[in-house]
Amino acid sequence: MDARTERWREHRQKVRAQFVDAAFRALDKFGPEVSMGDIAKEAGAAKPKLYRHFEDKTDLYNAIVDRVRDMLWERIVSSVDLTNDSAREVIRRGAAEYVLVVTEHPNVFRFMLHSHFTQRADDSERALQSARQSAKRAADLFAGLLEDTSVEVSSVELVNYSVFGAVASATDWWLGANRLQVPTMPIEKFVAYLAEIISALAEANARLNGISIDADLPLHRAFSSK
Repeated sequence: MDARTERWREHRQKVRAQFVDAAFRALDKFGPEVSMGDIAKEAGAAKPKLYRHFEDKTDLYNAIVDRVRDMLWERIVSSVDLTNDSAREVIRRGAAEYVLVVTEHPNVFRFMLHSHFTQRADDSERALQSARQSAKRAADLFAGLLEDTSVEVSSVELVNYSVFGAVASATDWWLGANRLQVPTMPIEKFVAYLAEIISALAEANARLNGISIDADLPLHRAFSSK
């Protein structure tokens, strides 16, 4: 790759990131019904420029999903001490950080769950792909921390993927379709609910695989074969 091509690639990445920033602001302002024109205007650009950097609406939707995935990963991982925190505390803090991001950008999550930018079923595959990537990433990180090497990465990946689905469905219910609606459940109670759901899925998966969990131990010592 020559220097000119590299500069163009970096410029394109920068402009795409700026448009995603603008999409977040536009979603916060106008709600999940936001248009490409709203996003271009928020970015201070003409709509043709937006389409020069994104193939179509689905391409922009995918970039927004990727931004949320990276944001959640950074916030959750940075909020916990994977060496010393108990498994119970890791789950509680992770749920709390997740809900905090949802409350900061509720319309972004409504948009991801019910986007008019994805007209066909296969257009929304990016959200599933992102969930799979995050599940695998978390499973690899988790397995690397465990003292019990009998715990299979694929099993951890499955329960993580199940967690993503359960949390997404619960978030959809909590936010509601009406963006002016007050959340159905207080934040603290919703965090506690998510933590319980995540714990229940982890414990069920452990039982099926002959593993016991002591949630009060640090994460890397909490799992052991029966």
